[in-house]
Amino acid sequence: MGRVAAPYAVRGWIKVQPFTEYLDNLLDYPVWRLGKAGKWREYEVLEAKVHGQTLLAQLAGVDDRNAAEALQGHEVAVARDELPAAEEDEYYWDDLVGLEVVNLAGESLGKVTEMLENGAHDIMKVAAGEQQRLIPFVAPIVRAVDTGTGRIEVDWGADW
Repeated sequence: MGRVAAPYAVRGWIKVQPFTEYLDNLLDYPVWRLGKAGKWREYEVLEAKVHGQTLLAQLAGVDDRNAAEALQGHEVAVARDELPAAEEDEYYWDDLVGLEVVNLAGESLGKVTEMLENGAHDIMKVAAGEQQRLIPFVAPIVRAVDTGTGRIEVDWGADW
């Protein structure tokens, strides 16, 4: 849901670059999980606020600038079960990664390896072996998403 961009001041505060739709979404969660390379640790949020286009936060156990510097570059997450349920025809990116992408002709284009945001819309990074495609995740192209069967149907040519 974000990334620790830098320490802030000298008392252990951190500056967080949020990846959420609204800057203040992370402020709804009293516990954040910070991690790097798959190693995660929970931190209680003692205080947090919006600061320009970032968040400033003070976490329990992070009491000085050195401790805050050690967290720079860490991802910020919350437990999946704490997130609200996705609305109809909306998906968490995490639910899309790993799904097979099939075109209208029934040809497999690969699997979603990553979701990207380019400002205008979300993009699926789809890989099949060495071949990679960037496919816009927009209604005219994405025809159906079925997380139950693990498939996304798209109006996209195999040779595009």
